[in-house]
Amino acid sequence: MANGLDEVVAAETVLSDVDGLGGRLTIRGHSLADLAGRRSYAQVAHLLLEGFFDDLPEDAGLKESLGHARAEVFERLRPVLGALAALDVYSGMRAGMALLPDGKTLADVLRLIAAPAVLTPALLRMGRGEQPVSPDAQADHAADMLRMLKGDTASPALAKALDTYLVTVCDHGLNASTFATRVVASTQAGLTSAILAGLGALKGPLHGGAPGPVIEMLDAIAESGDAATWLRAEIDCGERIMGFGHRIYRVRDPRADVLKAVVRKLVAAGGAVGRLAFAETVEQAALDVLRVAKPSRSIQTNVEFYTALLLEAAGFPKEAFTNVFAAGRVCGWVAHAREQQLTGRLIRPQSRYVGPLPELVA
Repeated sequence: MANGLDEVVAAETVLSDVDGLGGRLTIRGHSLADLAGRRSYAQVAHLLLEGFFDDLPEDAGLKESLGHARAEVFERLRPVLGALAALDVYSGMRAGMALLPDGKTLADVLRLIAAPAVLTPALLRMGRGEQPVSPDAQADHAADMLRMLKGDTASPALAKALDTYLVTVCDHGLNASTFATRVVASTQAGLTSAILAGLGALKGPLHGGAPGPVIEMLDAIAESGDAATWLRAEIDCGERIMGFGHRIYRVRDPRADVLKAVVRKLVAAGGAVGRLAFAETVEQAALDVLRVAKPSRSIQTNVEFYTALLLEAAGFPKEAFTNVFAAGRVCGWVAHAREQQLTGRLIRPQSRYVGPLPELVA
């Protein structure tokens, strides 16, 4: 039996392929490098949704439809934002999305894709005692998310960086949250129900919750003054080094290189030069320490390491990092949910009972 379903094929998909040995990510026939920084998030969402909805607008039209969906979500949820803001920012986002219609139409999909980008800035602002900012239906998705967070228009470089991040994390094979989404979708439940399952899985520190601890690690190492000594002490205590290692990749996570290049562009545009230089020093120290401490395993930099730097530079607090991950991954979730509903069966694996047996009566 495969522990954790390793090597078990649970679905056939046209959406994405993760080549763990080659370090390649393919999304609908395109390499990640051909999409990230080259196509907008709305364009990549169109790519993922194509073929699953008869009323899907043309490529250029999805940007407008998604903008209107942001505005609709804001108006629908405006009356309850105060109550949602009383929760932590992730729970507030999840509770808000649970209030959306639980249907299977393109309108339901667009609301679900729009919701994290609308709710996250609104809840963060209200948590600071500020008023939420209404969406601009004509803006690009990432640029509008930043405008709603900051209250004014973000620089083109920052908007491009966030857009590239959302594309980079939009889909990634049958990861834990996507599998959870497909399981619920296979019951023919509504799309909101399926996406809530993905949100629940994403919250765990072994899946979507790692970028925040990366910032905590960098801060702790900066305070200690010695990266290698700090990292070795963590490993000796049995702790994981956040931002390193991956369940599938046995080489460097290709998304890490994409995001590292994005952070460098932000630095070139006037970002935090010292933070990037320090993070690169920590990255190299971690790779060196891990190579010695775990010689039988190839533990490389993963997507969370440079995610943390990018989202910090964009102005998101670390407690909201998983929200922003969800804002990117949600279009992959809804595409997988529709694919499962249209082409798959009810997902119902077997288990092997290893408990005690009842006593036989003579």
